[in-house]
Amino acid sequence: MKFALVLPIFVSSVTAFAPQAFTTSKTSLDAYPTVNGWTADENAFDTFKMEFALVLPIFVSSVTAFAPQAFTTSKTSLDAYPTVNGWKADENAFCAGLPGALAPLGDFDPLGFTEDLPVQEIKRFREAEVTHGRVSMLAVVGYLVAEKFHPLFDGSVTGPANTHLAQVQEISPFFFAWLVTAIAVAEFGRARTGWEEPVDAIKKNVDVEGKTWLSKLNDEYYPGDIGFDPFGLKPTDGAEFAEMQTKELQHGRLAMIGAMGMIVQEQVSNAPLF
Repeated sequence: MKFALVLPIFVSSVTAFAPQAFTTSKTSLDAYPTVNGWTADENAFDTFKMEFALVLPIFVSSVTAFAPQAFTTSKTSLDAYPTVNGWKADENAFCAGLPGALAPLGDFDPLGFTEDLPVQEIKRFREAEVTHGRVSMLAVVGYLVAEKFHPLFDGSVTGPANTHLAQVQEISPFFFAWLVTAIAVAEFGRARTGWEEPVDAIKKNVDVEGKTWLSKLNDEYYPGDIGFDPFGLKPTDGAEFAEMQTKELQHGRLAMIGAMGMIVQEQVSNAPLF
């Protein structure tokens, strides 16, 4: 918006310095004799003026190509998202209407990460937040438990939790390889559940602002809902699901901060937490 307001002022300023036509009577030109091969020509300046007039629009169009464009989400694209777990995409609501906002912070986005983003990108951000929150909750439990209780490998894995994985790799390479493979298979399964195939994502991302090219969540996929619910805790009511999702997000956000503090503390102190 600011750029759009400033550009006309800039153009008018530039054109103020553009060569202006002048008129000179034939009598005054005849007063100038040929000197060192030069004779005054009143039409030469007009040629330069015409070239300037032709070049200026090209320059202006090149500059406006870099002007910031607003993100737009068409009604058709919103209709492509079905109601999932009681949530229906709403471009006028904070985070497209996804749950997670809670007092006293409310709609907390001080850096404007979600401002003017299409629903597809908001869903991708939420998928990342939920996933990192879950990993962090497991990490916090692991730090608190594993440093005091570590019966595996005859209790040989000891010391700061930051070093446990490296110790496992050294003590039991086969188990470490199996662990990495299991994580890779789980991540591949999550990708197959929630994400479009890369080739399809490229095609569908052509008309999407803020696109990520190779990645796109399925339209009918709810961020974080990969179908894993062995204890049947997932509510069937939309309002109850939103409440449970908000609780999970809050715990995950706290766990991300907590896990970061634990990791940094052990890196600095090189000693267990307790």
